[in-house]
Amino acid sequence: MPNRYAGTDEERVALDAYVKLWRAAHSVEVAANRHLTEHNLTVSQFAVLEALYHLGPLSQRQLADKILRSSGNLTMVIDNLERDGLVSRERVPTDRRVMSVTLTSRGQLLIARVLPEHVATIRDIFRLLPPDEVADLAALTRTLGLAVTQQLDDDPLREKLRERPILLSKA
Repeated sequence: MPNRYAGTDEERVALDAYVKLWRAAHSVEVAANRHLTEHNLTVSQFAVLEALYHLGPLSQRQLADKILRSSGNLTMVIDNLERDGLVSRERVPTDRRVMSVTLTSRGQLLIARVLPEHVATIRDIFRLLPPDEVADLAALTRTLGLAVTQQLDDDPLREKLRERPILLSKA
């Protein structure tokens, strides 16, 4: 269904592409992660386990950056994984402010069991497109993501926003 936004042609095309990209990404995410509930894992918990499995121990900040989550949200995710015996946390001796997160043997066993199923599900999703279209999709989304990231990095307001404290209204 075409959008009903009464803007310019350029705005309408951009909005249409955005909506289609978002809907496709959401559909793929739901399909790819459906099996995680069978293992009592959330998407964020799985992402933490997978990152630790492939990269080894990481700080909470590094984990947040790797899995594209806020550090505040990640604290609760790690709390729950630690409660379930899947990860452990300890202070880094060289910088006591930093907590290092490590997979436990139980966490390693779980991710080693879940990851092949996850990869197979993703493979099956992308088999819905011909291989050349999958390659084109990967290239286009990478190009867009890098361009947007560069634009954000070049934005002079970004540094000003980091320097200014966020004021919460008492409404």
